[in-house]
Formats: sequence, C-alpha cells, structure tokens
Amino acid sequence: MNRISTDIVVVGGGVIGLAIALRLRADGREVVVVEPNEPGSGASYGNAGTVADYAIIPVGTPAVLRNFLSLVLSPDSPLAVRRSALPTLLPWLARFAYESLPHRYRENAGRIAELVSDASPAWTEFAAEIGASQFLSAKGCLYLYETRKAFRAAGADIALRRNYGVSQELLSADDVARLEPRLTRFEGGLFFPKAINLSDPGEVMHLLTSAVRRAGVEFVQASVDSIVRERSGLRIVAAACELRARTVVIAAGAHSRKLAASLGDPVRLDTERGYHVEYDMPELPIERPVCPTAHGFYFCPMRGRLRVAGLVELGGLTAPKNLRLTQALVRNARRYFPELGEPSRSWLGFRPSMPDSVPIIRPSRGGKDVILAFGHGHIGLTLAPRTAQLVSAMLAR
Repeated sequence: MNRISTDIVVVGGGVIGLAIALRLRADGREVVVVEPNEPGSGASYGNAGTVADYAIIPVGTPAVLRNFLSLVLSPDSPLAVRRSALPTLLPWLARFAYESLPHRYRENAGRIAELVSDASPAWTEFAAEIGASQFLSAKGCLYLYETRKAFRAAGADIALRRNYGVSQELLSADDVARLEPRLTRFEGGLFFPKAINLSDPGEVMHLLTSAVRRAGVEFVQASVDSIVRERSGLRIVAAACELRARTVVIAAGAHSRKLAASLGDPVRLDTERGYHVEYDMPELPIERPVCPTAHGFYFCPMRGRLRVAGLVELGGLTAPKNLRLTQALVRNARRYFPELGEPSRSWLGFRPSMPDSVPIIRPSRGGKDVILAFGHGHIGLTLAPRTAQLVSAMLAR
C-alpha cells in the first residue's frame, strides 16, 4: 500500500475542494487533494454557470411547503422525489419542512446572503488568479414571470432580497424584450445586474485544476474509505493508499455525509440530482442566463451551445438517470424556443443538499484538525472563493 504524509489532505476535487487547496497552498501549506474522478467534473462542470450573488432564497420556502404535494406529483415540476428513496429521505424531508416555515426561511436567507454578498468581485479576482477571466461575462441574470399574478406572488422574495441589499431591478414586459428580444413575451421580470456568467464551466475547471497543480498540490486519484483520529494525527484510508495528515478538509460534496458522521459529525445532508441538456449552435438566442420562474430552470448561454439546466430530484447517488426529467427540460425549453430540436447531449450530476440550503463551513465537533466544507447545493460555484477564504481563516487561528 502506498503511504503519503502531508500537512493537509483535502477530500474532494470539485470546485470547492480545488479552491480550498489553491488558497491553502498560497498560505504556504503542504496540500494533497484526494478525488476519485477527474478534478472539477460532476456538479462543478454541469451547473448553470452563474455566479449568483442574488441567490439568497433557500429551496425551502413557505410557498414550497404549501404546495409540496402538487409540486412532487406534477410531471413538469421543478421538484421531484424518487418514491423508492422516500424511506431514507424522510428525516431530511421532515427537517426541510421545518426549515420552510416563515421564520426559518427568513433566517436561512439571511445566512446565505452573508455568504454570497461579495461573490461577484471574489470570482473576478479568482478568475484572474487562475487565468480564466476570458470566460467571465458580466451581463447579469434575468428572472422572468409569465403573469402578473406570478410577479405579485414573488413579492415576498423580492422584498427579502431588498432587505439584504441584493441588487435587483424590476422590469416591464418592454424592458425584458429590449434585453432579450428573441424570447417570447413575459409580463415582467427581475434583473440581477451583478451576476456573472461562466461561458464554459468545464474549461474554467480545467484551468483551476492546472493552477492547483502548478501551485504544487499533489493529487491522489482514489475514494476515501475512512478517516481516523489517532494520537499522531489523522489517518486517511483510500483504495490502495494510506495518507497521514495533521488536518483534513472534507469537501466531497454529496459524498461527504458518511465521512463526517464517522468522525462524530452527523449531518442531514442528502443528494439533489441535477440535470441539464445542451444544444450545440453557432448563434445563441440569449445573451445572459434566463430563468422562466414558472418552470424552475435556466437557459444558460455558453460557448457554442445553449445549456438548459435545472430541476431538483431528491433520490440519492445510485439510481439511474430519470429520463422523464430530461424530457421535461426539453419540453419546457421548447415552450420558449419552439425551433429547438433534439438536444446534443444530456447530463446528470449530484449536488450536496442541506434542508436549510445553508452550506456547512466549520470545524468538526472533535476539533479543527477536521474542517467541514460541503452542502453548498445550488451555490457551490458561486461560493468557491468565499469558502476557501473561510477555511483558510479557520486554519490560521
């Protein structure tokens, strides 16, 4: 068995783990990243490509709680639950229901707002550091509403964002048409001017991985089986490999729960199965990310292709792709662009989801020799630089 000794082991090579590794290496720490797959793949690649400083509204809201059954049962719903996973999901769903109550929803939004407040300038600086500035587009993001009733129903969320200082502009139907003339007509919308779009998340992840390697971080391609506290430090057991470290950062996304629990940190983490489809096209029909809010997905303009990303399916890590949800994305996309044919490709990935939508970024209960950094849900890309700063500060104390 190969044995490696180092200062810090980062478990997980997604955007969160890579950003943490790069920051800790800049702090002068010796770092090894353990990741079984291609670094920066998974949800770090397959997301909506949006640095979303406005994304303070948790998944669980009073409106979602009121309409939960109809959302789950509708074939076009942005929220789905695999029935076979219900027995294991019940504790998570019970907590989700509690976190969707009005007072919890408001408190959770405030905690998220504090984390994402500087997301856009942080990403601008981060992209320059890794040589990815050319992939950033600062054209903002649009939320669109098909009816006046829907616009009015969004009033509580709009007021909450305003309360926490989120930059947002109310748009009329004509305003929307001026920004995105090829869209069908909407009653109105919200414009988030500080949002940043990544035109190719996959390429940005390649550049980030290269920057981490150039900084001198070693990569071990393996799955971590266990982490054990011993008198001499931490022992990390992976396939055909054993590592010794003074500090471990668990940033393994949807795979983090088991490792945290083994160290005395049980967390209510579960898996959101995220989907996207892509259409290769030389000329894109939109200039910025656009979310038709009635259907809960994003049109994402990317280099040479249009990505249609969204939907939430609760159902664990092992079930096969749900073709019904892929078809729902295609069907919903054609509501607005009827000329779209069959998608060029489709994708399924796994997001680490907390019932309150607030990521866990803290030392373990057993001490700061283990740092937990996971559960980012839909804002992992957005919060990668911020999470790295927080972990760096924890280890500097």
